[in-house]
Amino acid sequence: MLQPLAHGFLLALGLILPLGAQNVFVFNQGANHKSIYKTLPVIITAGLCDTFLIVLAVLGVSVILLSFPMLQVSIYCIGLVFLIYMAWSLWKARPDKLKRYRPMTAKKQVGFAISVSLLNPHAIMDTIGVIGTSGAIYDGTDKVLFTISTVVISWVWFFFLAISGKMIGNIDKTGKYIMILNKVSAIIILIVAVMILKQLIMLLL
Repeated sequence: MLQPLAHGFLLALGLILPLGAQNVFVFNQGANHKSIYKTLPVIITAGLCDTFLIVLAVLGVSVILLSFPMLQVSIYCIGLVFLIYMAWSLWKARPDKLKRYRPMTAKKQVGFAISVSLLNPHAIMDTIGVIGTSGAIYDGTDKVLFTISTVVISWVWFFFLAISGKMIGNIDKTGKYIMILNKVSAIIILIVAVMILKQLIMLLL
């Protein structure tokens, strides 16, 4: 019983820790909002998307879905467009007068969170290739425990990122550092988009 829990915990932690578009966006929203309550849309959406991908991966459904080349191309193209748009939006963010930024609306948070979660080929491939493959060695209760462990880590991590971002936002009273954070976030997301473009070209060739 402890093995699948520990396995899922370490595996999910190892996959979620690296700086990526999803992590950057959740942290950024925590920094840009005045309360954690206002960041719940992005936290819940990111958590639900990860849960969805993990469950599909463990059940083996995601492997079947991505066995269709045109589906892979579609995911790459849509993800690329969303990431570029997100990078542009963060880069163009300006202070509201001389104080804080206009925070993203809940609808916009949900849309962007979905794009960096479900339309991010890197996240999908990691989930399928690592979590899906690892979960295949378990059956019955052990498989359920492995899945729960990986899902819980994702949710806890997103709350941690948002809270950390909120702490940075509280320190920055002028909005200067938030502006820098937005631009750094935009650059990181753009780099991810470029990597996806390269993979898309290779897939088409």
